[in-house]
Amino acid sequence: MSGAEFPRPVDRRHLPAGRLHLEANEAERAALSERFGLVSIERLVADIALTAEGDGIDADGKLEAAIVQSCAVTGDDLPVIINETVTLRFVPETQANADKGEEIELEEDELDEIEFSGNVFDLGEAVAQSLALAIDPYATGPDADSVREEVGLDDEPAQGALAAALSALKKDS
Repeated sequence: MSGAEFPRPVDRRHLPAGRLHLEANEAERAALSERFGLVSIERLVADIALTAEGDGIDADGKLEAAIVQSCAVTGDDLPVIINETVTLRFVPETQANADKGEEIELEEDELDEIEFSGNVFDLGEAVAQSLALAIDPYATGPDADSVREEVGLDDEPAQGALAAALSALKKDS
């Protein structure tokens, strides 16, 4: 089972009633911030309800996190609050592998599927992956625009011999 940073194994034969409250401790937050290339994770909590549906388990709830990441332009620390809805479906590997032979188109309201083997799935790893997907890799802080202008990265079209050569190559393809 992956997810050594934030393990929260759940046995599908003994699903807890009500919502599960998951909260990462300091060591888990530090390990996840390293994994995701963040300055820090100050808070990571999730409240998830689990429901057995056929062979799978549906997970629905909320993820909340307070992270500090680097501004994509200046490199300055950028505090970010994340509030995400979590909607997942855990499916046994045999079912997931049976579906791999055919192309599947997901609708917007369909669940992300996470396969697991045996009777145990890792809800903590699923929450960690949901956090990773919620992080904006190009987040910028308040000083980003002035730095872009200062170093000539504003939105005006490029000029000069290199820009002309690149433009010619673009037209040829």
